[in-house]
Amino acid sequence: MIYELSLVTKAELSDDEVAKVKEMVLSVVKEHDGEVFIEDDWGTLTFAQPTSTGVEQGHYLYFMYKANNANNVELARRFRINEGIMKHLVIAVEEDDDKVGEIVKNVKTPFSKKYAGSVTDSDEDADGGKDRRRFSRRKSCWFAAQKIKADWKDPLTYAWLVNEFGKISPARVSGISRKHHRFADKAIKQARNIGLLSHLSGRTAQGRNS
Repeated sequence: MIYELSLVTKAELSDDEVAKVKEMVLSVVKEHDGEVFIEDDWGTLTFAQPTSTGVEQGHYLYFMYKANNANNVELARRFRINEGIMKHLVIAVEEDDDKVGEIVKNVKTPFSKKYAGSVTDSDEDADGGKDRRRFSRRKSCWFAAQKIKADWKDPLTYAWLVNEFGKISPARVSGISRKHHRFADKAIKQARNIGLLSHLSGRTAQGRNS
């Protein structure tokens, strides 16, 4: 199985401490006969919403790898006992190893330097939702037309569905299909769990230079 892993460490960790966290992930995957395809450092981001303890920033690390479930159990155990790790998110992406090349090629997120961008870059939507709202009025599914899915690490694919109060637009209002509404709902929940999207508004995480 191919997985995505996002880790959020405390912003005050030194470069050496962050490097040790990276090495820990790589070594655990290797111990379970897995393979890491992507290792990416998103740097320090300001959370879309402060944590319950008032923490406003965290250092994000992203990995894509192939491994078995025992690997994820061990990683979760290591994360729990590491005081430098604040949040983590593991997502099953694909069972077919033959699709690794295509999946890696299509990875895009505005939080990364190496994989910077969005799958919506070809969408001529300069004002942050005009094109999507036009599809809504036509009751056509924007996702189906663009041949993409909502992706938790790519806010431009889902943030337009969340209003200023954090409410998700229902499919009958947004015009997207029920299938893609389920995908978007899942991506929004994942983004909220890892701090990329607020529970109370449409605010998304921001980098230092944003």
